[in-house]
Amino acid sequence: MPTSGTKRPAAAALAVLTLVITAACGSSGGGETSPPSASAPRADVLAVKIDNVAAARPPTGLEEADIVYVEQVEAGLSRILAAYSSDVPSVIGPVRSARETDLELLRQFEKPTLAYSGAQSALRPSIEAAPLDALPPSKAPHAYFRGADRAAPHNLYLRPGKIPHAGTGVNAAEDLGLRFAAPPPGGTPVSGRTVSYPSARFTFTWSPDGDQWLVSMDGAPARTASGDRLAAATVVLQNVDVQDSRFRDRGGNTSPFSATVGSGSAAVLRDGKSYDVAWERNTAESATGFTTRDGEPMTFATGQVWIVLVPN
Repeated sequence: MPTSGTKRPAAAALAVLTLVITAACGSSGGGETSPPSASAPRADVLAVKIDNVAAARPPTGLEEADIVYVEQVEAGLSRILAAYSSDVPSVIGPVRSARETDLELLRQFEKPTLAYSGAQSALRPSIEAAPLDALPPSKAPHAYFRGADRAAPHNLYLRPGKIPHAGTGVNAAEDLGLRFAAPPPGGTPVSGRTVSYPSARFTFTWSPDGDQWLVSMDGAPARTASGDRLAAATVVLQNVDVQDSRFRDRGGNTSPFSATVGSGSAAVLRDGKSYDVAWERNTAESATGFTTRDGEPMTFATGQVWIVLVPN
């Protein structure tokens, strides 16, 4: 977690300048961005667990996240883990509880901050032992507030400026080594794709006018707090093994764990096409790599990336 707000503007300017120089010197004809070196500015990731059931919609600040992870939780529902670095909105939410899957996903980043409403008592030791800065309301009560527009527990919001945590100008996706560049050859034209959990559904519909994938949840258009459509430049449908964990919610439902260390298949949606790719993450400390059938790194369209963990 940042310790000084006074150094942020300089850090952000340096980050933007470095990315421009990197793009100019280390890119191919497609505008490919090289993965960050050890000496390059690094992302300072703020991860926020966001509620997305019907009573919690629309979310606030989700459209400014660099990466939006979607995972299955208890009772077949879904939750969102949003990763911010390049830009951080003034308010984010509604904030909900952390899961074991979040801890493994966040090992890809260097000491991220995790904002969440709480966790099962059995999971708390794992959160405290994880290489992250855990930030529930009990640790930063001044940074959270309850909104008056909806009922609890769907009305808890975070003010990142109260932590303090500001944008760095470094995209969290690029920090993982994901490359924003021209699409690879091939791909299958698609108008949309749907991912279904037992009690939740996400649909991504290609919009040629906006060059983006419009997001729908449970059959309804997903919108921001200002009324705009939620949309992604790239959507990754990552097939993973989902197994029962040792944790349960208050209703006795077992919490599923989505394994993101290992390897498997995925579909990457960008520019109105679907690309069959392979994903691999050898250790919890390493980042997930996505490669095409030719063994080349998959490239992403510039903009927000959604990574949906799809049960095998």
